[in-house]
Amino acid sequence: MDILAHGLWVGVGAAWMHRHRRLDRRTTVLALGLAVVPDLAQLLPLLYLALFSHDGWTVLLAYANALPGYEPALSPVVTELTHHLHCVMHSALVAGVVTAISCMWLGRFWIPLLGWWSHILIDVFTHSAEFYPSPVFYPVTYWGFDGLAWNTPWFMVANYLSMSIVAVLVWRRR
Repeated sequence: MDILAHGLWVGVGAAWMHRHRRLDRRTTVLALGLAVVPDLAQLLPLLYLALFSHDGWTVLLAYANALPGYEPALSPVVTELTHHLHCVMHSALVAGVVTAISCMWLGRFWIPLLGWWSHILIDVFTHSAEFYPSPVFYPVTYWGFDGLAWNTPWFMVANYLSMSIVAVLVWRRR
C-alpha cells in the first residue's frame, strides 16, 4: 500500500479506537508515524545519496515513483541497504521482538506499535511478488506472500473509496 494510505488507515483506526478508549494526541501521532516509517526507512540510503551526490534527488524521486521492474540502477551497497531496511521494517518477527521487549519494559502493550503492525499486515496482502513482497519471517526467510499489487489502479480507487466510507461511518457515530 502507498505511504499516505497507511497513515490514513491508522488515522481512521485511531478515531474508531478513541471512541472505545481515550487516545491522547501523542499516542495517535506516534501510531501514525510507525505506520509510515517502514516505507520511509528504506529510503534512508537514497536520502543520503540525494544530499551528497549531484544526481541524488533524481534517483530518489525515480526510486520512490518506480513501477515494478523500472527502479533506477543503484550501487550494490545502496541496493543491499534499501533491501535489508525494507525486510527489517516489514518483518513480523522483528516487530514481534520489538513488541515483546517493549511489553517487558513497560509492563503492557504500547499502543503506537499498532501502527507498525497494521503496516505489516496490510502490506502482506497488497504487495506482489514482483514489487517488494513483505518478508514477514525475515531474517529466517525472504518469503513473502504474492498479494495484489497496491498500485493497481482499480485497487487504489477501491482502497481510497473504502477508506472514505469507513472514515465517514466512524466520524458520523462520534
